[in-house]
Amino acid sequence: MIWDTLTRRELSRLAFATICAIVLCSCASIRNEPLNIPLAAAPLGRLTLPQSERAGDDDVLVGLAFSGGGTRAAAFSYGVLSALDGIEVVSGGRRVSLFDDIDVVSGVSGGSVTAAYFGLKGRAALADFRERFLLRDAEDTLRLPFAPASVVRAYEGGVNDSQQFPQWLDANLFDGATFADLDHAGRPLVLINASDIYNRTPFVFSDSTFRAICSDLKSYPISDAVAASAAVPVVFAPIIVESYGDRCPAPQKWFLDAQTNPAASPLLKGLAGAFRRYRDGSVRYIKLLDGGLVDNYGLSGVSIARLSADTPYGPLTPQRAIAIQRLLFLVVDAGRGPSGNWAKSLEGPTAPEIIQAAADTAIDAGARSSFTAFNEIMSQWRDAIIRWRCGLSAAEREKYAVGAKWDCRDLKFFVGRIGFEQLGFQRALTLSAIPTRFSLSREDVKTLIAAGEDALRESATLRAFVGSVALPNFRTRMSRSPLK
Repeated sequence: MIWDTLTRRELSRLAFATICAIVLCSCASIRNEPLNIPLAAAPLGRLTLPQSERAGDDDVLVGLAFSGGGTRAAAFSYGVLSALDGIEVVSGGRRVSLFDDIDVVSGVSGGSVTAAYFGLKGRAALADFRERFLLRDAEDTLRLPFAPASVVRAYEGGVNDSQQFPQWLDANLFDGATFADLDHAGRPLVLINASDIYNRTPFVFSDSTFRAICSDLKSYPISDAVAASAAVPVVFAPIIVESYGDRCPAPQKWFLDAQTNPAASPLLKGLAGAFRRYRDGSVRYIKLLDGGLVDNYGLSGVSIARLSADTPYGPLTPQRAIAIQRLLFLVVDAGRGPSGNWAKSLEGPTAPEIIQAAADTAIDAGARSSFTAFNEIMSQWRDAIIRWRCGLSAAEREKYAVGAKWDCRDLKFFVGRIGFEQLGFQRALTLSAIPTRFSLSREDVKTLIAAGEDALRESATLRAFVGSVALPNFRTRMSRSPLK
């Protein structure tokens, strides 16, 4: 999220001007045309995690989730990616960089920029992401929210429409790429997370979501998905996706079960309700804003995939579930701590400060709850896979080519969070003070990248994971040269 783009005085001015605008202007609305196109009739698909294209490398699965927070989050997550490239483990009998072993990357808001670019470019993203995005002013084409005309636009739905930011992202970073360009062998599964503000549910740009609305994900521009994930309310108008759900056949069993089963997860039940409205025509135009509104850690996609699975091992394939021995999933959190000085005095907070504090409270509390729930989902998933593996019959073991020395119980999951506080109190304060905007100084970018590298090295979860993998080797070749 980039709530602290606005200072206290600016928020006050905007609030006053908005009241004036409500009085003076008519109730028009900004019209943003949806870009997604219909797909030929297709069943409501499931999300599956990729099978490794590197022979024998299926024993390790690495997932990353990059939080929201503007360029601050993008730079911090880039530092973590850089540090992962400096760590080797043995996978499939070969030494591999953890960077090359990433299977899933999810992103919200600023984190979605890093996730999408890494998914698109792979290792090449390490070479030019700083220059192409982190050191650029991504706000240079955006309207400021304090001019009278901007206040009117804010009242109509958003100071900036659905074209400016996607066009900037296309021109400077994604070069017109669509989700089809992410669908290549050896690339990680990329999940971009926005918020459906009508249904108050996550909207994950994934094949399973687009099949639910009978639309073609592959033709959809990556820049528009990232812009939806980063669309701060009022600053940006919603990105709109059209549902063609009435053209789709009957949904799969999980969809129906989630609506009728009292024991179904609230996340899955809420999503099933949204999908039902997409399909029955009551929600034709899906209005999307910042993914941090409902899931600032970007964990919904993987959680939904597991909760909706109808096998003990889903969303893994059975072959991957047989081969896997270690799973590492890290949440890279660039969220900020409390802001303002009003807690030190009897007076305050003011109305703008209350609005910001209320939003921050809801987002941060929701993120903490989602991480706790995700941990539980992962733990139950591991246990389910072990029970399934150990219960295989002789015929099934032969079918999956299980070796004589295979240990069905040799499966460990490591789930952790990478945050500023791991770097000590004073350094965390300095990092938290960096604004969550899409325009930062060169020095701030350098500071955040170094923080991401150091925070990964300090991760107890990572160390436990590396210690559990045969012949770990922390390399020291990682560059620390200052940005030029």
